[in-house]
Amino acid sequence: MNRPAPIVAELGRPETPEETAARKAESSRAYRSSQNVRSLVAALIVTLAVVAVIVFAVPRGEPASAPHVDLAGISADVESSMDRSVIVPELGTFWRVNKAELTSGSTVVWDVTLAPKDEDERGFIKFAQAFDADSSWAPQRLNGTAPTDTVTIDGREWDVYAPGDAGAKQNITYAIGTQVGADYVLLYGSRSAASTAELAESLTPQIDSLSEAS
Repeated sequence: MNRPAPIVAELGRPETPEETAARKAESSRAYRSSQNVRSLVAALIVTLAVVAVIVFAVPRGEPASAPHVDLAGISADVESSMDRSVIVPELGTFWRVNKAELTSGSTVVWDVTLAPKDEDERGFIKFAQAFDADSSWAPQRLNGTAPTDTVTIDGREWDVYAPGDAGAKQNITYAIGTQVGADYVLLYGSRSAASTAELAESLTPQIDSLSEAS
């Protein structure tokens, strides 16, 4: 015996086959939609968990310090190999050495790169002592820039170079140079004229001593 179709309260009568099919289809759609949302939330939770593991698993610590450059030792080796005196910048509490080396070529050069110890201080200054050279050598380091002026620092006259666009690629904004006996000393980099002059002044005793010995 077939039971009569139940009366649907909203309709006040039994559902037609089409209405039943539509209701079941909508129910399936709603179920699938809820499953998609659950899957998305679950995937998001898993992703956040993986990120958290990576963040907390990566070792923390202080940034690696710059390697120590033995300026005194390297300069002594250069003096021994060249059999002549070299000027050694005094670091004090402000400067650190990033590089110190003897550069060979048509002109042999004693090169020292200095930067402030304080990370809040920007810029650098390169010291170069070109052996058996004069001011005509400097443009080789300054992309062809010639001196435009002179400045007196601690009683000594220095050539002033303004590299401008020529020094942009190397971040060189200012340079000064002076003849020291048979050698030419050049200070160049991205520090201010005042900072460069202060370094030059600290070199005066060694420059005077080398000039007198020549």
